[in-house]
Amino acid sequence: MTITLTRATLVPELVVADLAASLDFWVGLIGFRIAYDRPEDGFAYLDLDGAQIMLDEYNPAGRHWLTGPMDPPLGRGVNLQVEVAAVEPILGRLEQTGWPLFMAVEDAWYRAGTIEVGQRQFLVQDPDGYLLRLGAKLGERPVAAR
Repeated sequence: MTITLTRATLVPELVVADLAASLDFWVGLIGFRIAYDRPEDGFAYLDLDGAQIMLDEYNPAGRHWLTGPMDPPLGRGVNLQVEVAAVEPILGRLEQTGWPLFMAVEDAWYRAGTIEVGQRQFLVQDPDGYLLRLGAKLGERPVAAR
C-alpha cells in the first residue's frame, strides 16, 4: 500500500520506551494516523493534518542519536504545539481513559505584532513525558490596550 504524504520540513523524532504504548496515545487518544511504519525497527511516522512526528522505540543495541542518558521524563524543556481543528474530541478521549492533563483547557491570546492570536489549548504528556500543547484557533483581534 502506498500512502500519499506531503512531508513537513521539520519533523521531530522522539525516542520512546514502548512504541505500542506511544501509538495507543498518539493515534488512539490524540488522533494522529500512521503514515508509514517499520515495526521491525520499532519506528512509526505519524501525521495529523500536516502535523508530523516520528516515534523511534529505544533499543540499547540500536542506532540512536542521543545527547545524554534516557532518564524519564523525556523531552524536558520542550513542548510540541499541535494545531487541531477542535480540542474537545481529544479532551473527551483523554477523559474517557482517565489520562491526566498537565494543564487544563484554557483560551489564550498571544501578541503577534499588532494583533493577538487566540487559541483554545491544553497540555498533556505522552507515556514518556513528552509535553504536547494542543490548540484550536479562536481567531485574531487587535492588541488589547495595556
